[in-house]
Amino acid sequence: MIVSTKGRYALRVMVHFAMKGAEDFIPLKEIAEAEGISQKYLESIMTVLSKAGFVDAVHGKGGGYRLNRKPEQYTVGSILKLTEGSLAAVSCTSEGPAACGRSSCCQTKPMWDKLDSMINEFFEGITLADLLENNKKM
Repeated sequence: MIVSTKGRYALRVMVHFAMKGAEDFIPLKEIAEAEGISQKYLESIMTVLSKAGFVDAVHGKGGGYRLNRKPEQYTVGSILKLTEGSLAAVSCTSEGPAACGRSSCCQTKPMWDKLDSMINEFFEGITLADLLENNKKM
């Protein structure tokens, strides 16, 4: 599994929001500058986050984005799954069209399923609040 730029940037942006708090809307330009992300690329990420209900958006003067829940209520897993679609380590454990036709007789599939489960448990066990707390300790 390789997390794409989109997934990594979405996570960075969500941490940025968590650091700023949920009071004020943060303009897209400010987020782009603070995180060193192209504003155009950031727009596409924010559209995904907004449509999924992860952030609130206000357009126009004084607009921007903000978290609509507490940082404890966002898991790294939920953010990455939203942006990546899947956290499957190998394509043969994916659902849908990418699913492997040999899964019922594959001797290695249980191992891959276990790895997927470990990855999922790891990322679902970390919240934005945890990431903020870890940064404070460093």
